[in-house]
Amino acid sequence: MTEGLQPERTGLAWQRTALAAGACALLLLHSAAREGWGVLTVPAALAGVSALVLAVAGTYRDRALRGSAEPPEAGAGLVAAVAVAVTATTTATLVTLML
Repeated sequence: MTEGLQPERTGLAWQRTALAAGACALLLLHSAAREGWGVLTVPAALAGVSALVLAVAGTYRDRALRGSAEPPEAGAGLVAAVAVAVTATTTATLVTLML
C-alpha cells in the first residue's frame, strides 16, 4: 500500500473534478430544457458523458493508487478517453454558443 496522503488527495481531486463536470452537465441540461431542447442538447449530453468518464477514470485511478506498493501509470486509453470526452464537450459547447 502506498504510504502518505497523496493517494487520498489524488482520489479526492478526481471526485471533485467529476462532481464539477456533473454540475456543468446539469446546468447545460437545464439550459437545453428552457430553450426547447434544440441544439443545446448535444453539449448537455456530451458534458454528461464527460462527467461519467471522469468518474470512472477517477475511481480506477483511486483504486490503483491505494491498492499497490507502486501505483501503475495511467493507461494511454484512460488518458485518451478523458481527453476526447472533455475536448468534444468543449468544442460542442463553443459551437453551440456561437450559433
